[in-house]
Amino acid sequence: MPQETGWYYAQNDETVGPVTFSELVAVLPKIGGKNALVFGPGLAEWTEARHIGDLAEMFGSPGNRPPRPPRARRADEIDYEICGSEMQYVVVELDPEETVIAEAGAMMFQTAGIEMKTVFGDPSAQEGGFFGKVLSAGKRMLTGESLFMTTFTHRGRSGKEQVGFASPYPGKIIAMHLDQLGGELICQKDAFLCAAKGVSVGIAFQKKFGVGLFGGEGFIMQRLTGDGIAMVHAGGTLMKRSLAAGETLKLDTGCLVALVPSVQYDIQFVGGFKNTLFGGEGLFLATVTGPGDVWLQSLPFSRLAGRVLSAGSRTGQSKDEGSVLGGLGNILMGGGD
Repeated sequence: MPQETGWYYAQNDETVGPVTFSELVAVLPKIGGKNALVFGPGLAEWTEARHIGDLAEMFGSPGNRPPRPPRARRADEIDYEICGSEMQYVVVELDPEETVIAEAGAMMFQTAGIEMKTVFGDPSAQEGGFFGKVLSAGKRMLTGESLFMTTFTHRGRSGKEQVGFASPYPGKIIAMHLDQLGGELICQKDAFLCAAKGVSVGIAFQKKFGVGLFGGEGFIMQRLTGDGIAMVHAGGTLMKRSLAAGETLKLDTGCLVALVPSVQYDIQFVGGFKNTLFGGEGLFLATVTGPGDVWLQSLPFSRLAGRVLSAGSRTGQSKDEGSVLGGLGNILMGGGD
């Protein structure tokens, strides 16, 4: 007999729960039956109901049916190597006719056999004709990105060619295997660096008004979908945290890099007069609730830029920070203008 409490199910791309096992059994026919996604005690990840022993009996034994044929991979299969430590770059190795897509201006180098092409909108959405191009470009404009993306294709008949992409500021690059993440990842607006052709770069609207207004990343985040590899960049050092069902983590609103769709994202008022005025963390914290994986960054670009601007705006200190005597020291030591 399964554990009665601590069950969750997915409905309309949202997590519902916790519910009891009896409640789960009652609601299954309304949310997809055997194909409904369920999470609960003893499960390591979201699983279709027909693959869970005590639920599979409701739909007949799956062993009596032929196995489902493997789905053909839609994205190109690229090889890659992430190099460096603080200022990383990634080298993508392509076989003939393989393509990698990237944000405009991300390319670091390319070998002679690579053909570079600038594309209006999302290269993975070009099948929709002119209207599809305009729609995908409009989505990119909403996220604050360029209307254009760049494709790099190996046009030779044999061998391998390489193209490199550099991170825009100090941080880390991580390869996201979307086929292992359920085919979808939601990330901050400027996190995407490059991906295998076949990965679609779209938008994800935050459903809650408070999240959009105070959540740091606004109403719109990037949605990466497909079954290929996507490279995501973030500032400082990256941390991956796997949240159990119902587990909540509080974090600075700018430190969230990416999350899987099963994770719920919200904001919370810091509270307390001294915390609000002197805590240095702003008025709100982000909260993420499992189940699912989240990725955090230790140095959001906004924080880095704020420190640089703050240091540059200190009148008279740009030259004299290392001197106890300041400008007087420069005069005495012969360094004055």
